[in-house]
Amino acid sequence: MAKKISSLEDLGGFVFSTNKDFELSQDEGIDTLPPQEQRLEAHLDKKNRGGKIATIIKGFEGNDDDLKALAKELKTLCGVGGSAKDSEIIIQGNFRDKIMEYLQKKGYKVKRVGG
Repeated sequence: MAKKISSLEDLGGFVFSTNKDFELSQDEGIDTLPPQEQRLEAHLDKKNRGGKIATIIKGFEGNDDDLKALAKELKTLCGVGGSAKDSEIIIQGNFRDKIMEYLQKKGYKVKRVGG
């Protein structure tokens, strides 16, 4: 059964125009806020992870390249794996205090959420 397309977003950003003079304007992308203006949240989570704990940093406002760069710094700091997507950084293990201290030294405002 074919997937039903309900909006233009379902087409994956495809743009078609019959106008000969049409020019697609490219957005510069999202500008990353400086660390002093970022409000991050540090969570611990073990749902859907086979009982293993993960540290999740939520609330990053900026482009994907800067998010991935920050995630790489945190993974290197902790010496573990992780990922970055959808304005979230997921670090394997319970490193919330270490990550919060590091981010605060870099100028981020970090709030501890949950136990």
